[in-house]
Amino acid sequence: MPDHATALKPADLARMLRVATDWLGVYREQVNALNVYPVPDGDTGTNMHLTMQSVRRELDTCDESSMASVARAISYGALLGARGNSGVILSQLLKGFAEVVREKPEVDARTLAAAFRAAQKAGYGAVMKPVEGTILTVARGVADGANGPRERDTVDAVLEQALFGGQALLDKTPEMLPALKQAGVIDSGGQGYLYVVQGMLAALRGDELPEAPEITSYAQEQFENEEFGYCTEFLMSEAQKPIEEIRELVSPFGDSLLVVGAEGYVKGHIHTNEPDALLATVGRYGRMLKTKVEDMSEQHTEILGMAGAAARAEEEVPPSGLVAVASGYGLVKLFRSLGARIVSGGQTANPSVQDIVDAVRSVSAEKVLILPNNKNVLMAAEKAMELMEGRAVVVPTRTLGQGIGAALAFQPDADAESLKAEMEEAAARVTTFEVTRASRTTNITTKEGVTLDIAEGDVIGLKDDELVQAGGTPEDSVLEMLNKNYAGQEIITMFGGPQKTQEDLDALSARIGQEFPMAEVEAHLGGPDLYDYLVTIE
Repeated sequence: MPDHATALKPADLARMLRVATDWLGVYREQVNALNVYPVPDGDTGTNMHLTMQSVRRELDTCDESSMASVARAISYGALLGARGNSGVILSQLLKGFAEVVREKPEVDARTLAAAFRAAQKAGYGAVMKPVEGTILTVARGVADGANGPRERDTVDAVLEQALFGGQALLDKTPEMLPALKQAGVIDSGGQGYLYVVQGMLAALRGDELPEAPEITSYAQEQFENEEFGYCTEFLMSEAQKPIEEIRELVSPFGDSLLVVGAEGYVKGHIHTNEPDALLATVGRYGRMLKTKVEDMSEQHTEILGMAGAAARAEEEVPPSGLVAVASGYGLVKLFRSLGARIVSGGQTANPSVQDIVDAVRSVSAEKVLILPNNKNVLMAAEKAMELMEGRAVVVPTRTLGQGIGAALAFQPDADAESLKAEMEEAAARVTTFEVTRASRTTNITTKEGVTLDIAEGDVIGLKDDELVQAGGTPEDSVLEMLNKNYAGQEIITMFGGPQKTQEDLDALSARIGQEFPMAEVEAHLGGPDLYDYLVTIE
């Protein structure tokens, strides 16, 4: 693609956003290190990069000869992958951008400038109470720069002026937000957005990716934890209420609220102390596809740990560390309590090899054990192990239940190679039951020779990842599978999915107690996305 281009074809725009994703990835940790607003959780760069990676995945499968197809990939990919406050706002900037270019066969300088203006308007429109000194301010600077006087009517000239305009306002953000001035930093989300625009220009010019800057300090170190403990997100389809009503529905639960939509989906983000009640409330008005609940105090602790990584390198480190792939805040909390560094992911949301490698590198230990906890993540975990050249070992857990069993056997002071065998034995002693919904109509014969006629949306039950039951309520599914498989094991542990309430868990626990009076039943909220229940027996 030539410099001084007068117009971009759809494939050109797609390539520019792919490069922008990689460009932001180079600076991801630098952006994380700046993050102090709205909360000092140090994940702005990660969340924005994950959002862009989702855009790239959609671009890789779209029709690059069609601008409408490229525009949909940008908008749809951004919403599906949006993570965190910054990622959700970025998704709306990209949505506004995509809406302008969608109907154009090519994107010339004038259209590109209009797209940046529409991005700014969409970003501001997504926030109930816009705050200056944030990514929104920088988006305004980018739009003003792109729409200002230009010496040459070319695409690269628009991008250059957009960067000048954005940088001018980014430099002023510490004067707009007291938290930034206190920390002595510019806004992290605004910096991340500029790196996206910078990457687009680099693609146009054919510039090579730079080296990642060395991070020597994190601005979060001087801040305490926030008032609200959990960063809570949801992605919903088939919404039965308008976005405005859903926004009003969740607004009493906390702050940093964003509820947005695109391509028939609704994405929500809020900081709250009641993630389970919030998700159960929202879940009544649509089909919940994905949730994320992060304990922000745990995030803060992990960031401070990463800030001290250089100092720890010269200290004595334990023989073994642990990385676990998990979703569902109850499960994430459990794995963290057992000493694991978490990689977000699981069924339908598999983490990348790089995600796992980054987690392994962040753990201070001689060797790190990896729990993939899903058969579809196993290959990525093994590839990550190869890239770590002897510093990682995979315990091949194929379900979250097996992962819990293995994590319970983890001991940081033990040798990793001997631990691997012990953790595999512990995992093998756990039976996992998962209750979810059928994604399509089908007819399946189980290993026992039972034929199941399944309609789309039916409740289905899986034992150790094999379909064994269909029909009835989710609670009936749990009881049916337990009745066929319980053989005097001592402990039944249950996690309710994002649409289940404490009352649901209490009622099911009572039914299980009646059926199996000798069993010890533990019930927790915060189960994995897309599942009504995750149940283990051991």
